[in-house]
Amino acid sequence: MAQGVATRKGVCSGVMAAVTDPTPPQNKDETWFMDSSCSNHMCKSEELFSCLDKSYKHSVKLGNNTKLSVAGKGIVKLKFNNVTYAIGDVYFVSELKSNLLSVGQLQEKGLIIVFKGGNCNVMHPTRGEIIQTTNMKAE
Repeated sequence: MAQGVATRKGVCSGVMAAVTDPTPPQNKDETWFMDSSCSNHMCKSEELFSCLDKSYKHSVKLGNNTKLSVAGKGIVKLKFNNVTYAIGDVYFVSELKSNLLSVGQLQEKGLIIVFKGGNCNVMHPTRGEIIQTTNMKAE
């Protein structure tokens, strides 16, 4: 399996829209936001990584010009519509306020992202099925 590809694996695992399962997350750290201006997936909680390479060091600059340290890179498992996907190339940035999914990074892996009618749809590129639909709302 190539790292960085959103894959369907049983248990292996700026426009913004919240991405959550219909059942509320157990805690705030499990909520993810899709961000069209974010160049990399970023997660603030080390516990959400199924594997994490802590030797990877980098830095990211946020939209407000704040620079944060990346303390690793790995795989996070996310569940959409009762299917678990392994999302690779996720940066571990403990200082983040929210977990971010990069629209660009998802598109690079072939997923189709459509913003329409107040919704964000993530679609499988060959099957055309919707993986996740999220209502976009301002908070």
